[in-house]
Amino acid sequence: MDRLTKTRSQAKKSLKITIQKMAPAVLTALIATTLGFIALYTSPVPMIQDFGKMLSLGMIISFIVGVFILIPLLYIRDGFFRESEVKIEQKSISISTFDRFLNWWTNKVMMFRWVILIVAIGLAALGIVLDLEAPAETDVETFMPQESEALADINYVREVLGSTSQVSLIYEGEDILSDSTLTWVERISEDIVAEFPNEVVKIQSLPELLDTIEQEQRSLEISSNSTYGFEDSATVNKVDLIELLPEDQRNRFINTTNTKGVIHINIEKMSTEELESFVEELKSFIEGNRIGSLETTLTGQSILDLEMVTALTTGRYQMTLLGMALVFLGLLAIYRRPEKAIIPLLPILLIVGWSGLVVYGLGIEYTPLTATLGALIIGIGTEFTILLMERYYEERQAGASNRTAILIANQKIGKAIFASALTTIGGFSALLFSDFAILSDFGMMTLINIGLALISTILVLPALLMIVGPWIYREKLRQSI
Repeated sequence: MDRLTKTRSQAKKSLKITIQKMAPAVLTALIATTLGFIALYTSPVPMIQDFGKMLSLGMIISFIVGVFILIPLLYIRDGFFRESEVKIEQKSISISTFDRFLNWWTNKVMMFRWVILIVAIGLAALGIVLDLEAPAETDVETFMPQESEALADINYVREVLGSTSQVSLIYEGEDILSDSTLTWVERISEDIVAEFPNEVVKIQSLPELLDTIEQEQRSLEISSNSTYGFEDSATVNKVDLIELLPEDQRNRFINTTNTKGVIHINIEKMSTEELESFVEELKSFIEGNRIGSLETTLTGQSILDLEMVTALTTGRYQMTLLGMALVFLGLLAIYRRPEKAIIPLLPILLIVGWSGLVVYGLGIEYTPLTATLGALIIGIGTEFTILLMERYYEERQAGASNRTAILIANQKIGKAIFASALTTIGGFSALLFSDFAILSDFGMMTLINIGLALISTILVLPALLMIVGPWIYREKLRQSI
């Protein structure tokens, strides 16, 4: 009975220490991680915004589960089930082996701290330079399973029709059925085909439809019982013919108030760069051939796809820097000390460059998903560095020297960071088996970046603390006097 009481007392003491020591550090890491994910909210693409929201929500739920479910379960296990002590004793050998490894590793890191930092910064700088020129894969069809029936159907339709892509030229005016406007539509359609013979497959416009109908009338020698009510095709008035068109045909080219019309331009399948160049040239060509007060706008599904993919794959550095700034401001509000707020971010900043170096070395192209990894790795990596730094400061406050504090912090928190990194890697590894290349690439890049975050935390941060730790601690003591 005494042993059971002692076990429960120890479990209660452990519970109290865990909540007092770990909960604030984990909460700080949670806030910093969530602030990093908030950078995703600035994306103009709704699905990336939703991705950031789900990541933030997942972090909050994980914290709540950890504090209010996991910790009580551990207390119940250690306080009411004596066999847990046996399990702990059985694991002591493997734990001490890992501790010795971390102790050896940390000593080596502190010994070669300057070499580690110089090499790490140099590789990051090289990676950033190379990453600026990294290509982005934006062809949606390459993201699909290449053996899928849907992709085969798309290719078949493209072979039959010559095109499955389209842009639309919308023109607006007070009366787009005037002879001058109809003449302009017919002329600009012919000029676009002549100007862009390699890109344009076919153009569909209102005058083209009317010409087709008139040719059919002449070839069939339409009588007085004609569908359109004309006895002599030569006397057909185009405006009258438009009014008698079936509604579904009419609505494809003109609105009900006769103020807006559209020209459908079927185009060849092009890469994002080629499509972007074509669209810019087409806009300039149309603007240079516009008449009077007629307003023109180039739109269509291809234009929307182009803008979406461009929004996804550009500005990734801006998103990353925004995430860094938000995390820094959040940590500054918590710690009230700039140096303490910036230290956890410096190792993460290096990961951005390392990741670019890996992308270049492996020949990986950025996709709409992997372009968001900057903000993602800020959130995940900052959690690691904050937990390690918090334990370092805890040991310093307890009177440990700078070297001893780093040794203990890396030894104690290093195990938790390893476990967290490995479980996160395990979760994202499932994406590697996806049939969709975009998900598989995202999974691979996430694994690489989490691995880099782990390396940076247990390699760069101890080296950094070894150099700046004494100065920071002296500054803290001076401020407290």
